[in-house]
Amino acid sequence: MSDESEPALLARQHRDFVEGVSTAGGTAESQLARIAESEDMVGAWETLDPDHVRREARTADEAEWPGRLGGIGIGVKDIIATEQLPTRVGSLIYADYRPEHDAACVARLRAAGAYVFGKTVTTPFAFMDPGKTRNPRNLEHTPGGSSSGSAAAVAAGHVIATIGTQTNGSVIRPAAYCGVVGFKPTIGAIPVAGMHPFSPTLDTVGTFAKFVRDAALLASILADQGRVAGEVVAATHRPRLAWLPRFPWIEPDAISQRILNAALDRLRLGAEIVPIEIPEAWSKAKAMHRTIMLQEGFEVLGELQDRERARLTPAVNAAIDEGRAIDIEEYRDVFVERERAIAFFTGWLDEYDAVLSPAAPAIAPRGLEATGDPSCCTLWSLLGFPALTVPAGLAAGMPIGLQLAAPQGRDDSLLAAGAWCEARIRFGLADQLAYDAT
Repeated sequence: MSDESEPALLARQHRDFVEGVSTAGGTAESQLARIAESEDMVGAWETLDPDHVRREARTADEAEWPGRLGGIGIGVKDIIATEQLPTRVGSLIYADYRPEHDAACVARLRAAGAYVFGKTVTTPFAFMDPGKTRNPRNLEHTPGGSSSGSAAAVAAGHVIATIGTQTNGSVIRPAAYCGVVGFKPTIGAIPVAGMHPFSPTLDTVGTFAKFVRDAALLASILADQGRVAGEVVAATHRPRLAWLPRFPWIEPDAISQRILNAALDRLRLGAEIVPIEIPEAWSKAKAMHRTIMLQEGFEVLGELQDRERARLTPAVNAAIDEGRAIDIEEYRDVFVERERAIAFFTGWLDEYDAVLSPAAPAIAPRGLEATGDPSCCTLWSLLGFPALTVPAGLAAGMPIGLQLAAPQGRDDSLLAAGAWCEARIRFGLADQLAYDAT
């Protein structure tokens, strides 16, 4: 089993710069070489300028890597504003858009000494129509969405970590499909200023990495002070975890259940795991989420649709049309019901370190015509609860993720539980699951 106190790759990379083991420039060249080998197949990047990368890395070397992430390049989803690079939102409508200012999270990234390596592919307006990205684990499968490029760039080894966003399942699902870690913090922990909105109530900035500690470290730098700790502190007690094998609106397939049950068997060696089931009264949660998301999507994008319907994708147009038809009183009623749901699930899950569930109902679907089903993520997105996915194993060569969630504000304990599970699954089952942990 791995040493759970092992430093994050991000921290180790910065330490190597400071100690003279490597340089930002040399690391950037290695990353650009890896990208050159696979990007034509994977398509993770919307904007990638090698000259920009080299300039940023050279500047970091000359300044001797200030900040906690000094000299490290991070991929940023292309709905998040970047002053130095275009922000195209996955749409030809914004093909020439150059923001005047960085988004708040990007400004914090740069203040920590990191730089924007490039802009990762997003589905158009971070909704359901797929972009050009393919799953690095198998190019015939979707990488998920909408943060498709952010997940794929980490899975392909292009960069150590990336930034994405989630409104429904756009961090957790692609991370699970691509076999990496995805972390969606508590709603509002990371500011969304400068991110192109879809549903302001639900939109959340998240992080991707190969290990929980890296996803946590990057999130801590982007988040408001005190919201996410930079160091994941190992639990000092025997974890008590809830197991939610299914959601009322979706049933995981038999293969996913088998892989997740094998992972749970490993976790039971050191944790108490209690099966739970969502009460029937909250089987409407998926519909509640859709009402809020689409009504707000209409409020955000309705005027753009009036001008640009022909250049919007079919799924985006359909979403706006559905949101336009939602009665405002229905929306307000659902909003009030959401507050009741937050209160209920907060109390219901209070006694557990985290609740475990499938991250997706199956492996990444074959084909690039869709981005997969986000239904396993919907409840936690509705509630604004922090969620995390860690790789649990492989089926037919494709990753399956185990999702963890906890009530709002419990990001640090969730990440601790996630690191605990990751160590036991990733290393304890490496031979049985044939998962490459390097």
